[in-house]
Amino acid sequence: MASSVWSYLRSAPGTYLWLAALFVTTVAVHHMDPHFEQDFLRQRSTNLHELSKNPIRVLVSSALWIDGSSWWPYAILYTALHAQAERWLGTARWLAIAAAAHVLATLISEGALLWAIRHGHAPASSVNTLDIGVSYALAGIVGALTYRIAPPWRYLYLTAVLIIYGNPLITSRTFTDLGHFTSVLIGLACYPLCRGHGDPWNPFRKPIKTPQT
Repeated sequence: MASSVWSYLRSAPGTYLWLAALFVTTVAVHHMDPHFEQDFLRQRSTNLHELSKNPIRVLVSSALWIDGSSWWPYAILYTALHAQAERWLGTARWLAIAAAAHVLATLISEGALLWAIRHGHAPASSVNTLDIGVSYALAGIVGALTYRIAPPWRYLYLTAVLIIYGNPLITSRTFTDLGHFTSVLIGLACYPLCRGHGDPWNPFRKPIKTPQT
């Protein structure tokens, strides 16, 4: 049993190293004074203020912290989504898609927020909004996993994804909703990185039996 678990973890090293880093940082946050915590996380946030000062540093550091009380949901999501994508595409391609979604969606959503501030649709204090986490990268992988599924199930999956991420963009219209939907589109745009990597998964395809010798 232990060897099987270790073998599975080794099949997606990037996913589980990232998850381990999130575990360490989550434990660290839980031991911080609440007032210090907010200031500490804001300095690692991809808000407009920090992006204007240290764009590369905060784009990297924001993906290593989560603004939540529990790490376990991420363990489930990383195993169900990131690990599957990494095993399918390989570590380099998986990381390229996740990074592209995280960086580009952050810049687009924060650019939209800057436009809103300048035109009086958002308060000036929004430049210091706390914006950390891994959800943009995860949404990008959700989009890319569309190509892992065989038609016609692929189109059902894609429809569900567009509804799940598109509905908040219509109803609440926050800059993070824009970021999540943009991330899905970025994942979908990464088809060249996904093409030709194994047969698409079909949940109803019968396994091929190996002839007995």
